Amino acid sequence: MASPPIPSPPLLRVLLPLPLGQPLSYAPPANQPLPQPGMLVRVPLGNRESLGVVWDGTAEALAPGKTAKAIQAVFAEVQPLEPALRGFIDWMAEYTLNPPGAVLRMCLPMPDALIGPPPSRTVLDMAATLPELRPSAARQRVLSMARERPGLSQAELAEAASVTPAVVRGLVTAGALVQRAVASDHRQPEPEGDAPGPQLSEGQRAAAEQLSAAVAAREYNVLLLEGVTGAGKTEVYFEAVAEALRLGRQSLVLIPEIALTQAWLDRFERRFAGQAWAWHSELSPGRRGETLRAIAAGRARVVVGARSALFLPYADLGLIVVDEEHDASYKQEEGAIYNARDMAVVRAKHQGIPVILASATPSLETLQNVKRGRYRHVPLPERHGGASLPDIAAIDMRKQGISRQRFISPALQMAMTETLAQGEQAMLFLNRRGYAPLTLCGACGHRLQCPNCSAWLVEHRGRGRLLCHHCGFQARQPDACPSCGEADRFKPCGPGVERLAEEAAELFPEARVAVMASDTMTTPRHIVELLDRVARREVDILIGTQIVAKGHHFPLLTLVGVIDADLGLAGGDPRASERTWQLLTQVAGRAGRAERPGRVLLQSFMPEHPVLAAMARGDAQGFLAAELDERRRAGMPPFGRLAALIVSGPDQARVTQAGRDLARRAPQGSDLRVLGPAPAPLNFLRGRHRERLLLKAERGVDVPALLRVWLSQVALPSGVKLSVDVDPYSFL
Repeated sequence: MASPPIPSPPLLRVLLPLPLGQPLSYAPPANQPLPQPGMLVRVPLGNRESLGVVWDGTAEALAPGKTAKAIQAVFAEVQPLEPALRGFIDWMAEYTLNPPGAVLRMCLPMPDALIGPPPSRTVLDMAATLPELRPSAARQRVLSMARERPGLSQAELAEAASVTPAVVRGLVTAGALVQRAVASDHRQPEPEGDAPGPQLSEGQRAAAEQLSAAVAAREYNVLLLEGVTGAGKTEVYFEAVAEALRLGRQSLVLIPEIALTQAWLDRFERRFAGQAWAWHSELSPGRRGETLRAIAAGRARVVVGARSALFLPYADLGLIVVDEEHDASYKQEEGAIYNARDMAVVRAKHQGIPVILASATPSLETLQNVKRGRYRHVPLPERHGGASLPDIAAIDMRKQGISRQRFISPALQMAMTETLAQGEQAMLFLNRRGYAPLTLCGACGHRLQCPNCSAWLVEHRGRGRLLCHHCGFQARQPDACPSCGEADRFKPCGPGVERLAEEAAELFPEARVAVMASDTMTTPRHIVELLDRVARREVDILIGTQIVAKGHHFPLLTLVGVIDADLGLAGGDPRASERTWQLLTQVAGRAGRAERPGRVLLQSFMPEHPVLAAMARGDAQGFLAAELDERRRAGMPPFGRLAALIVSGPDQARVTQAGRDLARRAPQGSDLRVLGPAPAPLNFLRGRHRERLLLKAERGVDVPALLRVWLSQVALPSGVKLSVDVDPYSFL
């Protein structure tokens, strides 16, 4: 009797960090234990190799006569991706209509950094016996620093001793310093959960106890920490971080701007007598690899980062904090499109941990979730230390009689004069970078436009360049008009912060003026240095874009002037009023944060607008109630659902045809409506024509499922790309 056939081992599903729609099937590795879900493996892919993750579920059987390639290597020493993270990846891919492999790529941005030993680097130590050396002050500084801080690299030692690298190399050659190789992954002082914090007020202490209790409960919970500007929200959520440290768990704090990272890290180190780890796009590849390994191994106890930090493979995540949860920077607009605030809530749910949303001006979606009982409200209604909120008033620019080439009104100028005379500081806010947002020819009216976008070129006089803020195109301003040929007739139209600084310097020649914008503050350290100058009273007038609104504390700043309070209210953006309210409230919150009272002046050509009128009245609740009621009547979020479809390509005719094909196949129903296609507000961007469709549905509609069916019925022409944005935030 013939022996029964030996069954073939089951095929395994392996998800690769590539934009693939589903895991691929592979045979188990020969002569090795069967890899389990979550393990990192190396697999063949065409004529190359790729790292991937063994996924859940059973692979489909191959067609007769087909064979599967085998997994080449299993990295059992690498911490597997836990089920919670794999479930989050699957959920996010389905909800946002992104390929699961593209989401995995965000979780494993440098998979090679997790396998094998970390790279090594060369460091220097003092020799056991010093040779005879010709004495010099530079050499003595190097030797003294090497004695105090052994294990620095050549560059680090030269910087610490304030000498050139040649001095250090000379000491190595002479035998006074010896080299040794060490693993490049550095160790940094770990934060102490029991480190004493500042004295909290009664209200702060009550809020901190609620947040800490949520961490200790080890359960999913969403808490809105809502506090007025200057209420001390950071110190309050630091208590929740301290609780996670005491429990030996990791914490993630998301912040909206990379430029804020260093100031946050410095504040954290003062509070916890140790260091947090940073994650953002400005890190060097080596530092990113170190940080990723520390996160996966659990050595990174606290991580602060931009939105991409949300997806990393934490060993034991116990808390997520989303600071300034309302901020638009949390929305990723390209590639895999998502809102990091919303995805933080989803990841916390999969992990079974609390997430804290902190803001002085929470989004309407978050406030509505509090009303529905889905989120817990933790309020901080008073400023810390007895400081009062600033007085806010609007300046009607229609009555100021100001010259077209001037942007600081007489009323604001007078307030600045009084402020500076009292030895206090003033801030001017204008949310426009550069010198002027538009340059035109005074002879024929020709406007200098980006060749790749339907946008004007912005003059940056400090750089001597014209820049496109959408695609990065830059050029020198031409000597003659390209339209009429007239020379030296170009005129700047409107102000940017550079032009405003020029005017402030003319009006107040004795004042020390500084500009704070994302293009002038090129690194987080530059931000810290400027903040230190302000704190040391080396700046009298600070001029900035929205970066000045992000939680900075200036004790002597008592006056804030908003140059163009109407700037964000134009256009058809349904979130325009909410965004303007949030931004102006945050900017106003920089004034009067210590003993001296503050005031805020809003320059406006329509001070009767509901946003500005409510701010002048101090009626936040009235404005928010009216805005929510308007959204409810219009069926807009948070009472309805939206999804945007952007069709783009270099050939305008093909883009137009693709938009029409999508419209013809659009879903029908009494609970939904499809608008468009129509040219997007930025209808030409980075060399691609753009058309937009908008799906508007009631809250109960499963929008992602509806979109998948819809899009499966339409084949796009060659060269045409479709981007899907579920829950869009921007309408450009």
